[in-house]
Amino acid sequence: MKEELSILIQAQYPLIYLVTSEEERAEQAVASIAQVKPNRRVFLWTVTHGIVEYGQPRNVTQHNTVSPEAAIEWVVRQKEPGIFVFKDLHPFIDSPAVTRWLRDAIAGFKEAQKTIVLMSPVQNIPIELEKEVVVLDFPLPNMAELNEVLTQQLEITRSRRITTETREKLLKATLGLTHDEAEKVYRKAYVTANRLTEEEVDIVLSEKKQLIRRNGILEFIEEDETLDSIGGLEELKHWLHQRSNAFTERAREYGLPQPKGMLILGVPGCGKSLIAKTTSRLWGLPLLRLDMGRVYDGSMVGRSEANLRNALKTAESISPAILFIDEIDKAFAGTSGSADSDGGTSSRIFGSFLTWMQEKSSPVFVMATANRVERLPGEFLRKGRFDEIFFVDLPNPQERTEIFRIHLTKRRTDITRFDLEQLVSICDGFSGAEIEQAIIAAMYEAFAQDREFTQLDIIAAIKATMPLSKTMSEQVTALRDWARQRARPAAASVAEYQRMEF
Repeated sequence: MKEELSILIQAQYPLIYLVTSEEERAEQAVASIAQVKPNRRVFLWTVTHGIVEYGQPRNVTQHNTVSPEAAIEWVVRQKEPGIFVFKDLHPFIDSPAVTRWLRDAIAGFKEAQKTIVLMSPVQNIPIELEKEVVVLDFPLPNMAELNEVLTQQLEITRSRRITTETREKLLKATLGLTHDEAEKVYRKAYVTANRLTEEEVDIVLSEKKQLIRRNGILEFIEEDETLDSIGGLEELKHWLHQRSNAFTERAREYGLPQPKGMLILGVPGCGKSLIAKTTSRLWGLPLLRLDMGRVYDGSMVGRSEANLRNALKTAESISPAILFIDEIDKAFAGTSGSADSDGGTSSRIFGSFLTWMQEKSSPVFVMATANRVERLPGEFLRKGRFDEIFFVDLPNPQERTEIFRIHLTKRRTDITRFDLEQLVSICDGFSGAEIEQAIIAAMYEAFAQDREFTQLDIIAAIKATMPLSKTMSEQVTALRDWARQRARPAAASVAEYQRMEF
């Protein structure tokens, strides 16, 4: 990015929009570029102090340039070459006067070695400037820069030398943080434990959780369950186990591409969401849930699209990670009629998400679940969007046996008094969630009578339940018919899947 910024300035691009929240790092990058021949002076503008030359005290306003209009006018009148950095101009840029002054400045810069750099954490470009501005995202610190931060903190705290492996773990834990955030979390880890070792990695990772919380759209999920807590779905589990080391350097050296993602279709209550959550434990990657409901914001035009960009950028910044989107069919169900219902916002968000999925190079694995495949746009399901589309059907007898065993073992140490074969036979058509709720209902019944729950309690709870496979049989049948030729079964074998009938 720094090389690109240098080329643009030397090529006399008049207006550059630098999206970043790291003002100090970005200023230093611009100042180093300005030293390249021809040498240029750098000026900084803020709404509090007006225009001040870089390197000079910033507590005194040197020019009567506090207002954006006066500042841009001052820049236009300058005869000498220079780089003029405007910090946080985005709240004022929609003003007709500011927009006009910027356009006048651009027109006057054609023969001058002058460049205006708009530096802000928020991207806001008026339509009048779209053809004139170049937008750059200032990247977060890489491993080399974070290594400098860690080395500095080790010297300041006079910590003992750490091994290469420990250093690598501490550095990877801070990937995705800004320079200041990394510096602060290293200090926090040292203050907490009076040392910086491998055992302090969890303290460093806590800062990433704070980063997700501040985002407001993503949610950091921690799951204690493992894949062993899911009954059946052996094909899907095997697929996930094969890719458990897919994001390692060894996989890159082998020539394997990074996995893009997977879509899990299926009947509600059959463990789709739990699969996504437990995969993070299996792969050892952070799990981020993207709440599409929080993405939509009608308070300002373009705000929803900005929310999605920021969420995806945050996910990329802490990658490798798993991005989990639950019930994606509901999130993108209204894209076809979006122009009439929300001015096209849903369509634009959907298009942005598809483009990101297609072009992303960062190791962010997308796990999406859906119940109503007919609501998903066709372009979302085409080959190349996901590595695989799995279909999770209602559990077969063998899987129901395993599900009963898992849920009973969670609640009682000895389950030999239960006849699993009988229970499995009378809950044909039940999902895993319905089986669990039947056991819970049986326990509540026995608890209310101050006794231990029995086989008969579970049978009574099962018979009192109307499974979804019967109440929504048409929808479930349509989903199975669609998935038979278009998705990979998550059950043990294709032959068994094709024999299954309601």
